[in-house]
Amino acid sequence: MLIREFLYVDVEKVRSILAQVEGSVPETSNEAQKTVRRGLLDNPATRNYEAADESHITKSLADSLFPSLEESLNSEGLVRDITEKARDHTYWTSGALQQENPAGSLIRITSPGALFDARYVARSFSGLAAAVMGFQEMDSASPKPTPLPPAVRKKMNRGSAKQKNQPPGQELEDRIPEFTFSENDDFNSDNLRSMVRVARGLFTPGLHLNLFPADGYDYTANVRLNEGRQYLDSDPEILFARYGTGQQEWTLVGSIGHHADAASTDFQTDGSFTDASGRVARGRAAKFINEFLGFMGASGFSDLPQYPGFSVVPLAIYRQIPVFGDR
Repeated sequence: MLIREFLYVDVEKVRSILAQVEGSVPETSNEAQKTVRRGLLDNPATRNYEAADESHITKSLADSLFPSLEESLNSEGLVRDITEKARDHTYWTSGALQQENPAGSLIRITSPGALFDARYVARSFSGLAAAVMGFQEMDSASPKPTPLPPAVRKKMNRGSAKQKNQPPGQELEDRIPEFTFSENDDFNSDNLRSMVRVARGLFTPGLHLNLFPADGYDYTANVRLNEGRQYLDSDPEILFARYGTGQQEWTLVGSIGHHADAASTDFQTDGSFTDASGRVARGRAAKFINEFLGFMGASGFSDLPQYPGFSVVPLAIYRQIPVFGDR
């Protein structure tokens, strides 16, 4: 028996697809039990006695909706498991992935993946800064934190700009209080804010799941999870405290949103928003902006998959609960 620990279920989408496959969606299960007691025929005092007890049990089937859908999709051949094929690099680069699974296809993939949320990055760095300031207030001779790795320090110093005189804003990086550990140390509020800006710029604040089916990080399936869906904790601290920031194996079932376009890396346009008569052409303007957004996504600067990756509209994300011992 497969027992799932759900991270995310889009119940409305699950209900919609299940209704189309099965014709109806059972919401509850009702059981009725009736016990009748009658008097003994050979006892005149109880001969006409009769009593009955009736009980009803109603069970919610909400937690069984997705398992029912997954079973139906498997039996009808409507979902393709691409777990094994996705481990092969050539499956991504040969065009087979895109041809076999066009946009809208239902897939299932089990793969190592990691969660990411820019809000959690900001709150963690804010907590780190608060802790450092607290130690400084308690004891000016407090021990120095572990220095940052040289590679991280080099990247942070490359584009670090002082923002001390700017008024407070509402962005994630503004949560980090002003502090300096030492005069010549790279461990300071400006560098932490720079890292939060990078996180916020590359990943729109919210929960993302990046799956890495093949070895390395060049072949990814990107999933953006909507808040308010079943099983999903809205508090990033709780979520990351439970599942951590490292990779673990997840099973994703959903539809292909779209495949990244290799041509998006070659952005060539005259940038004209007008037609031959000089009037603004709304279609041209939309096309130019969308193509530029595609170029940003191909370059890694927006929430779009990078070639040869793809995005998934998730129905459910879960991990399998292991079974121990013989049954």
